[in-house]
Amino acid sequence: MPVQAVAIVVYEGVQALDVAGPMDVFSEANTFLDSSDRYETVLVAADRNPVRASNGIRLLADLTFEEATGGFDIILVAGTPTPPEAEPDPHLLQWVKELPWRSSLYGSICTGAFFLGSAGLLDDRRVTTHWQDAQALAARFPRAKVEPDLIYVRDGRLITAAGVTAGIDLGLALVGQRHGAETALKVAKRLVVVAQRQGGQSQFSPYLTAPADPESPIARIQDHVMTNVGDRHSLESLAAVVGMSARNLARHFVQATGITPHEFIERARIDAARMMLEGSDRPLKAVAFDCGFGSADRMRIVFTARLGVSPIQYRASFRRATPE
Repeated sequence: MPVQAVAIVVYEGVQALDVAGPMDVFSEANTFLDSSDRYETVLVAADRNPVRASNGIRLLADLTFEEATGGFDIILVAGTPTPPEAEPDPHLLQWVKELPWRSSLYGSICTGAFFLGSAGLLDDRRVTTHWQDAQALAARFPRAKVEPDLIYVRDGRLITAAGVTAGIDLGLALVGQRHGAETALKVAKRLVVVAQRQGGQSQFSPYLTAPADPESPIARIQDHVMTNVGDRHSLESLAAVVGMSARNLARHFVQATGITPHEFIERARIDAARMMLEGSDRPLKAVAFDCGFGSADRMRIVFTARLGVSPIQYRASFRRATPE
């Protein structure tokens, strides 16, 4: 197979790991491939001036947008720690608009998806981005079909990855598709990462968000649930805590949080169980009881549905080592 030409778009404030993650995957893959079947990765930017990444590292582009006229096999637009608020640089935007004609595969890492959206490349396409910015992406580009919990998404020639380290997952997936799962596994072992993460971004994101007013009745309900997460809760019992009717509580809770009280209770139990699974060796039955699931089987069903992994798999992936 011929050499794979890869370009990664960089600019001021880019997230360094969005750039380095895929580059290291392709670089490590080269150690297992013939010289005629390797990856050649270049950085592309508006000019040759140093680009300061968000962590302070300075990057130098190999090619400017004007120079990068040749075709590429893969082009990825790296992201920033927060979604870009201003309109993209016109030279960058014009170059991104032409990605479908410049490459066989094109896409983004993390908030790089916002640049694709500004270029009109997300309309009616399945995409993802960092879990924290998925709602903003969907709001800004309503025609995009945002998948907030997926590590990466491929929709035809368009490929998008979730936040930061998900660029490594995307790179491994591309290596696996071209060179097979065994090569991708070798690369993953060299990078000390898993070849394919089980589950979605929900494993890594906090499920609970604080209300705008910490003194509000809704905040008091949330505090009550999290303090007594192992108890049985009904709409009526929660309403009694703040002196509201069950009907009013249900309506105000959804308005303030976007979810029902039942949904919040389940999320609170998941968060409590995650902390116990990460920080202790307690039996699953005890964790399930203390967190209000009632049984280990019920906790397994909820974990699998919500996080895409079982409690056993979650503990194996995220258990914190205890100091000796």
